[in-house]
Amino acid sequence: MLDKMTSRLDFHSNALLLRAERQRLLASNIANADTPGYVARDLNFSQALRAATEGKSPLAGTGATQAGHIPLPAAQTSHSTVSLGYSVQSQPSLDNNTVDLDRERANFVDNSVRYEATLRFINGQAKGMLSAIQGQ
Repeated sequence: MLDKMTSRLDFHSNALLLRAERQRLLASNIANADTPGYVARDLNFSQALRAATEGKSPLAGTGATQAGHIPLPAAQTSHSTVSLGYSVQSQPSLDNNTVDLDRERANFVDNSVRYEATLRFINGQAKGMLSAIQGQ
């Protein structure tokens, strides 16, 4: 019975963790916009969420793309099924940097809004369960 009540909460908590990880990746891309040879990274959110809901660890490949890059800290996962992808370069760059600032900023804002929405869903579910427990 309890697992039925918390299954939606588990789904949204997985989504929140993935949104936070994607936000971190997008921030890293924006921060490295002027780094020569930096390859922008992103995560396929739907594929990662599907893996997370199936009980698999969704994140992989958070290391550096080149020897001079600062590696991203690993997510709190042990085994991974979905790896991080590389962003497709839309404009050629002389220094081989694949970060498109306009796209990254748009993705950052979009992900921020979705992160906030997920927080609101979790908050609403928690309030709903609390009012059900209290009998209100």
